[in-house]
Amino acid sequence: MSAAGTTDAGAAHSGAGVAAPRLEARAIRFRHPGAGTPLFDGLSIAFAAGELTGLIGPNGSGKTTLLKLLAGLLRPDAGQVRLEGHSLGAMAARDRARRITIVLPEAPILFNFTVMEVVLMGRAPHLGPWGLERPADYDAARRALLDVDLAECETRPVHELSSGERQRALIARALAQEPSILLLDEPTAFLDLKHALEIDVILRRLNAERGLTVVTVSHDLNLAARQARRLVLLQQGRIVADGPPAEVLTPARLREVYEADAEVMRDPVTGSPLVIPRSSWRGR
Repeated sequence: MSAAGTTDAGAAHSGAGVAAPRLEARAIRFRHPGAGTPLFDGLSIAFAAGELTGLIGPNGSGKTTLLKLLAGLLRPDAGQVRLEGHSLGAMAARDRARRITIVLPEAPILFNFTVMEVVLMGRAPHLGPWGLERPADYDAARRALLDVDLAECETRPVHELSSGERQRALIARALAQEPSILLLDEPTAFLDLKHALEIDVILRRLNAERGLTVVTVSHDLNLAARQARRLVLLQQGRIVADGPPAEVLTPARLREVYEADAEVMRDPVTGSPLVIPRSSWRGR
């Protein structure tokens, strides 16, 4: 690991190995207000067009903060985030929102809007000076609802949706922006297995069929390994490993980063790594 806060694998993704990355952080330094030391100090990482990447790591490793820096919700103290070759900080918010969008778990829907009203909020960067939706905006919203299998729900109040449907509505709102990059923080958190797998299928389909660049934060190592072709493992603001899931998720590395013993097997169906935690408890 270099002093810049990246591994050789990470450097390959941010260097000559990737031509014209769609989104990248260059030697960023960031310190949370009140913190004694910076969380990131020279971290570099890049994402190519059409990549589906999972950010993993223990609590406090910097996953959500990195996602917010990549989205422009936070600004680095030093270094630069670049979107398609342009400085993110120098871009107008409307231009940035037309190309990159983020779905955060802490974004509640306070009023009982209909599903269509929620999804139309994603059209804000495309609206004219009067802020009124046009037929093209409704068309984009309906396409987004089709993408997440909610086309039949556009008139339903959002508070009547299940948690899985509500999460899909939030993803549809992000897709209505018609971005080239979709960032998601724990998109399957608090969902049961059925709804988590539905979100997984939607994201992989959008990535495969649309070439959408997708970066997700996840605590579910098995779902992340199944979903993403590239995993980036963070620990205390540094990139510990960056590469294919089978290379990132090893017993030794999991013990080092998570301080827990685990066996890593090969999923007989998907072929992806399957992490099985091992407990020292030997009770009945």
